[in-house]
Amino acid sequence: MREEPGLRELKKHKTRQLITDTARELFAARGFENVSVAQIARAAELSETTVFNYFPTKEDLVFQGLEAFEEQLLQAVRDRPSGEGVLRAFGRFILEPRGLLAATDPASADALLAASRMIASSPALAAREQQILARYADSLAALLAEETGASPGDLTPSVVANTLIGFHRAMLDYVRRRIAENPADLRQFARAVYAEGQKALELLAEGLAGYGVRPAPLTTKRSNMSP
Repeated sequence: MREEPGLRELKKHKTRQLITDTARELFAARGFENVSVAQIARAAELSETTVFNYFPTKEDLVFQGLEAFEEQLLQAVRDRPSGEGVLRAFGRFILEPRGLLAATDPASADALLAASRMIASSPALAAREQQILARYADSLAALLAEETGASPGDLTPSVVANTLIGFHRAMLDYVRRRIAENPADLRQFARAVYAEGQKALELLAEGLAGYGVRPAPLTTKRSNMSP
């Protein structure tokens, strides 16, 4: 008998979840650089080929789901209501708590801390993340150019897109830097992340012309009294 499509998809989902769970445990115990795909396959009792069928590279085991995130991000910009600018739509999407940051249990805090440390300590993961963010910027720039009718040589969509993705990159760095300070209380941590993000968005909304203006040097008046 042929399997129902739903059953096949369920088996694929379970296999994918088994691979990612196994990889996450091994990465947490030994570090990303010290675990091979072959070791992950053996621990999951699967063939190495099966692992690569689901995840073309080892880095994909860590950054899984980012293609879906990219499409959700672009969709959030596309679906913004009339009269709303790109900055507000982008910021609302990025600052929405999701994944481990939306959880409140101590186990999620530990998992977020472990993931942050793993990425920070791995040159391969850091490089892959930069590639992913660059792809986000290119995709967003293409969308903005299409929506605004920009000419092929117009630099503005690229500048705006890279600024917004730069904000996203800074928020990622902020989360990883701060999670180590108080990883237990995710609810309080999420509020702090949101507040910092809003402050940065407000600065971008106001424009950078007034940011970091160097004050005029203080001048000393010469005394009229003779020495």
